[in-house]
Amino acid sequence: MKKNSALSRKIVKILKRLRAEPRSTPEKPNGSTTPNVSKKDSDFGNLHAVAYRLFGEKVRCFSPLFDGLDLNLRRSRLKTNFKVYISLTAFCTVVASLASLVAVPIMLFFVLNITLLPAILFGVGTSLFAFAFTIIGFYGYPVYRADVMKRQLDNELPFAAGYMAILANAGVSPSGIFNSLSNLTSQDALTTQAKDIVADVNLFGSDIISALEKASTQTPSESFRQMIQGLISTIRSGGNLAAFLREKSTQYIRLRRIDLKKYSDTLSMLSEFYVAVLLTGPLMLVVMLMVMAILGGGPLWIFSPDMLLNFLTYFGIPLGTVAFLIILDATAPKW
Repeated sequence: MKKNSALSRKIVKILKRLRAEPRSTPEKPNGSTTPNVSKKDSDFGNLHAVAYRLFGEKVRCFSPLFDGLDLNLRRSRLKTNFKVYISLTAFCTVVASLASLVAVPIMLFFVLNITLLPAILFGVGTSLFAFAFTIIGFYGYPVYRADVMKRQLDNELPFAAGYMAILANAGVSPSGIFNSLSNLTSQDALTTQAKDIVADVNLFGSDIISALEKASTQTPSESFRQMIQGLISTIRSGGNLAAFLREKSTQYIRLRRIDLKKYSDTLSMLSEFYVAVLLTGPLMLVVMLMVMAILGGGPLWIFSPDMLLNFLTYFGIPLGTVAFLIILDATAPKW
């Protein structure tokens, strides 16, 4: 603990020295200076600042509607504050709704020659859809990120547990095991989790049990959480850490085999879905719309058969294929 406190004091002195020194910035031809920040990061930070300035104090009443989002933000490792993220959600929702309300009726009226009232009604509907879709997208993105990290952790645990068992059998301490994991060159999800644990121990002066308890509350993987809680119990009771990790490695490999068997069944179901929805269904619709266009059939509400055929060919089938690929990638194992 004395070593950690001395290291903390050194870090504080270095930060004070850096804060006191003037930062050199590149000069422009006219003599002005510009900060050494990329344009992309600056624009993204400005968007967060504008959103928080406009909606920061107004989102308190909407916070109960986003119950659980704060935990998902931490588990997804998004470097954004909860209130800032809700402010950004409100800002983008308002912008998307107003843009749809204005742009869609103008495009329908002037480009597609649709009468004014249906164009306005279609614009209102599109605006409501954009409102709902933006909120759902911002709420679901941290959940998606956390789920991606969960699957990565679950995929890496069988091998990582075996690697940790070898180190524990060689007499390496628990903090040394996670330090070895954090020094791996591969940018895996488990390496990132290990770096957080090592940072809590070496930089913030926490003991290994406190660092593991913090990691167990923020990890999205239930299997990794159970392994960390087992590590904590084994360390506190003075049990055989190597035997525990060997047992966990064997258990995770057995569970992984069961998951691969389930995935093979899911893949057969997805292949039948692809054939029925994205091959046979569009083909029947294309034939039906072509026959209606040849026979001079009337429009379906405000859409003619030619317009529906173009929409199905250039938007419906490609978007359906992309959605199927996303579902396939989300369910596929990484090894």
